[in-house]
Amino acid sequence: MRAETLLKKLLGLKHVVVEGFHAENDALVILVRPSWRRPRCSGCRRRGCSAYDHRESRLWRHLDFGGVRVLLQFGLRRVICPRCGIVVEGVPWADDVLSRFTRDFENQVTYMAQRCDKTSIQHMFGIAWRTVGRIIERVVNRKRPGDPLDGLQHIGVDELSYRKHSHYITLVTDHDERRIVWGKEGKNAETLAAFFAELGDERCRAIKAVTIDMSGAYIKAVREAVPNAQLIFDRFHVQALVSDAVDETRREEWQRLRGTGDGKLIKNIRWATLKNPWNLTQKEKERLSALPSQNARLYRAYLLKESFAAVMDRRQPNVAKRELESWLSWASRSRLAAFVRVAKTIRKHLDDIIAYIRWRLTNGLVEGLNNKARLLTRRAYGFHSADAVIAMIMLCCTGLDLQPVIKDFNL
Repeated sequence: MRAETLLKKLLGLKHVVVEGFHAENDALVILVRPSWRRPRCSGCRRRGCSAYDHRESRLWRHLDFGGVRVLLQFGLRRVICPRCGIVVEGVPWADDVLSRFTRDFENQVTYMAQRCDKTSIQHMFGIAWRTVGRIIERVVNRKRPGDPLDGLQHIGVDELSYRKHSHYITLVTDHDERRIVWGKEGKNAETLAAFFAELGDERCRAIKAVTIDMSGAYIKAVREAVPNAQLIFDRFHVQALVSDAVDETRREEWQRLRGTGDGKLIKNIRWATLKNPWNLTQKEKERLSALPSQNARLYRAYLLKESFAAVMDRRQPNVAKRELESWLSWASRSRLAAFVRVAKTIRKHLDDIIAYIRWRLTNGLVEGLNNKARLLTRRAYGFHSADAVIAMIMLCCTGLDLQPVIKDFNL
């Protein structure tokens, strides 16, 4: 078997002719050319374009042969395309004319990027750390099926901190497909407005529900862009306000009773007042049973928290709204400053909080995907740019199923 034929089988590339090879700087340089006679456009892939002129040879990094670096060499030509004008010709081993890596090499890098940190990939393939990020961006754009913003009806919005000193990105999740579909640096109203602008008027009208935390910036953007969509406040964030009010009341009581036996009890009962009843230990249950006689104010705060959770467990929106209005009256008359403030906040957004009971949508899925995205930032020990972290999130949190590059070798 001729050496060129063997190299062609080892490359595993279609529509490629091997013309020769040589060793250069500890790498195997293989001289290749496309198998088609007339050049093709690198933009629209149109066949039969006219060659404009010849340019100097270019090298593309391919998968290694047994630890030996492999480079493909070919002299690109400029071609005249009736649709795209004068462009560089396309080659069968690479999709992006600006890339210096073959399609198989980029696919292998991104497969590993889904499973390990970028520094390990840098050492494994002998490429720069930033190059890994650029490869990920190209492959995500190439592999993502269609437009991820098509068909959106129920979405969730949340922010993610990817660096210290208030570096945030806003992420939008599709509740129906259970995947992240969009990301951009920032966490203000303008950032989310950019998403709706990219979505367009027609697709904005198709949005039925948006789940968010109680961020004023996100509320403003949603109200302006999709006024007909139902805004749903995440149950976890609303209940967190009530739990914080319980803890604030406990701290106030501890300060008032500091240095006494009752003060010590108040200090040690924190987790018992914040846990769900079914998660309490026997010792914590005993502490709570003694609370009514030891501190009526804190016990009232605890009852308010549990009553609010019971209302949010309701399945009938109208019944839940009536009970929540009664709860608001109770909280407002409780003489607990923290609960008076919480009652004002909940009354202001009452309909959007009750919407959770009707739609049964929360930001739980959004938070889960954000935790996965947060793990990606920790795995890379921080990202220097928002584009790099967004590319990694789109690679790992959008449902892309990448497989290792394995070639059939039939002699």
